[in-house]
Amino acid sequence: MFNFLKYRLVYFLISLIVICVGLFSIIKWGFKFSVDFVGGTNLEYQLERRVDIKMFKKIFEQNNIKIYSVSQKDTIVKIKSESIDEKQEKNLKEKIEKNLKIKINLLRFETVGPTMGKEMIKKTINASILAIFGILIYLSFAFKSFNYAIAAILAMIHDFLVVIGSYSLLSNFFGAEVDTLFVTALLITMSFSVHDTIVIFDKIREYWKENEGGNIEYLANKALNETIVRSFNNSMTIIFMLLSMALLGGSTIRFFIITLLVGTITGTYSSPFVATPILVAIEKMKSKKTK
Repeated sequence: MFNFLKYRLVYFLISLIVICVGLFSIIKWGFKFSVDFVGGTNLEYQLERRVDIKMFKKIFEQNNIKIYSVSQKDTIVKIKSESIDEKQEKNLKEKIEKNLKIKINLLRFETVGPTMGKEMIKKTINASILAIFGILIYLSFAFKSFNYAIAAILAMIHDFLVVIGSYSLLSNFFGAEVDTLFVTALLITMSFSVHDTIVIFDKIREYWKENEGGNIEYLANKALNETIVRSFNNSMTIIFMLLSMALLGGSTIRFFIITLLVGTITGTYSSPFVATPILVAIEKMKSKKTK
């Protein structure tokens, strides 16, 4: 039987380095937020031919509309600006067509007000807190021990920090924006992390009952040896699918897929190498106090 817990300090060091790099990125560079959160308008135009996108900026400025970003890929131009209505968009489109002497097709037009953006942030925070408390209560009842719930929640927080730290790096170096898809991926990651942890914890509890107590570290190692291959194989099927989608999928969902990929990897890692060592440490502290 391989002694996984022998290297617990190595696992914690790896996690600490990854989390610290992510926190450094969050503090130094932060995130780029989509209009879902800060309010504004997303425009996407299909052009007849490639043009100088500086003209777009000039026309927006002439109409006293602040433009946050503009990008061009082949004949498609994407613009992010302050909130405008349909009448303003139609006026801008006509002026762009007149100045550039081309025909433009509107592919996307969505506007989110700043009030709705603040409401989205509030709902996201509330959903995360509700999920944490729900998992805490469920695991406490399911395993009839608060220690299992605490270990699972700490591992979930570990995954949360890894994902948001990684996304901050993606945001700074590759232009990924925090949007509703990112929130969805984050909540899925939290769920996946706990799901994998429950499988291992259930085995530990089973051995604990069979042996009527015993050496928690030995029982945890036994549970890890029995479940780790199954968990790894299960995760690899998801990882391969997400990798193919990240490489071949469209740009609209690429960062969503990458976030899920990071979440799946860190969730697979944290269940045996973060949650289990934490549970063993808590149980050892508990047994020392009862002696």
